[in-house]
Amino acid sequence: MIHRGVRIEYIKPQSPAQRAGLKEGDIILSINGHAIKDVLDLMYYSVEDILKVKFLRENKKNTSIIEKYDEQLGIEVEPFRIKRCRNKCLFCFVEQLPKGLRKSLYFKDEDYRASFLYGNYITLTNLKKEDYDRIKKLFLSPLYISVHATDPEVRNLLLGNFEAPPILMELKKLAKNKIRMHTQIVLCPDINDGYVLEKTILDLYKLYPYVSSIAVVPLGLTKYHKNNLKPVTKSKAEEVISLVEAFQKRFKKKHGMAIVYLADEFYIKAQKNFPSPSIYDDFLQIENGVGMVPLFVKETKKVNIPQLKVKKRLVTFTGESFFPYLNQFIEKMQKKDIPINLIPIKNNLFGESVTVTGLLSGEDIIKGLASHIEKNDIVLIPDVTMKDTDNRFLDDLTLSDIEKILQVKTVKIGTQPTDLLKTIETIC
Repeated sequence: MIHRGVRIEYIKPQSPAQRAGLKEGDIILSINGHAIKDVLDLMYYSVEDILKVKFLRENKKNTSIIEKYDEQLGIEVEPFRIKRCRNKCLFCFVEQLPKGLRKSLYFKDEDYRASFLYGNYITLTNLKKEDYDRIKKLFLSPLYISVHATDPEVRNLLLGNFEAPPILMELKKLAKNKIRMHTQIVLCPDINDGYVLEKTILDLYKLYPYVSSIAVVPLGLTKYHKNNLKPVTKSKAEEVISLVEAFQKRFKKKHGMAIVYLADEFYIKAQKNFPSPSIYDDFLQIENGVGMVPLFVKETKKVNIPQLKVKKRLVTFTGESFFPYLNQFIEKMQKKDIPINLIPIKNNLFGESVTVTGLLSGEDIIKGLASHIEKNDIVLIPDVTMKDTDNRFLDDLTLSDIEKILQVKTVKIGTQPTDLLKTIETIC
């Protein structure tokens, strides 16, 4: 017998759900008469204080009343199956991956549910009327949307999908239902820069405030790319900065918000100083590499580095692009007699043009550190280099592999200055 619903994977002890008799493995069918298809339905329909829950246990239907009032329901359900992306984007990073990496890296997702829950970017090319109806009904806001260009021909060329609907038409559907959108433009020189970029920003701005932010980020090219795309050069970065900063000045004056933001990489490539952190407003797109470096530098200025008696030498590392900024903080720690060294790691897996820390492989980390470590060193590993659940690097090596090969103790660290200091304090 096939039943719709969601299976409970975990119930928090002493939670309203457990007190009402629900168990792990039960399949929730409905709440207060509303069918439950996935975690979104569960979140939406469980806001009431009293819930009549119908569920399946050992193929028998049951009913339970949950009284939760100011408490959380206390349920985690199985993840939904993510919809695949059917576009063939010219700049798609997944298509530029070599063989032999973590299997999950080769999966291209395009799911509005993951966009709402996790901030994944979608192109809106696979949404049907019932999807838009559900977005409206559950008020799934904000969504994260890859635009790239509002010119249909240019956008469809970039997406490798010549049947994609005009993006402005899709965005207007969402704006009509008051859905907020964070958008991104992956800039590909000689394709969607110049006049096309200017028009795209203006078109998206017309949908403000529902288009709440516009991120302009450079395409990423590994040594395996095949579409003859041009990288963002120093002169191109300078050109884009000039164009976007003019819009920021205009929008700030009118709305008090810059609305359009540049990825940090443009300033690094242009060899220009970053603007004031205030230009990034609430850092709405920091996970997209927009404002990460300026925020980090700002936070380092607030940190008071204590005198710590660290008995063992510490070694950490970063990608080449972030090295100058992190090293400023490391040098301040060294002046406080904290024995820590910072090593910039070259990306051999993807090529020297890929310089971010999060795309370093376990093998490159091992090779980069091998000649810089000594016996009894403690190596601090940035958590952005690993998959959260099992400390696994891009190339399937693990944290324990690093320890065995380099014969050192490792400690995982966060990305903020305070994370680094807290870790060192625990080592003391």
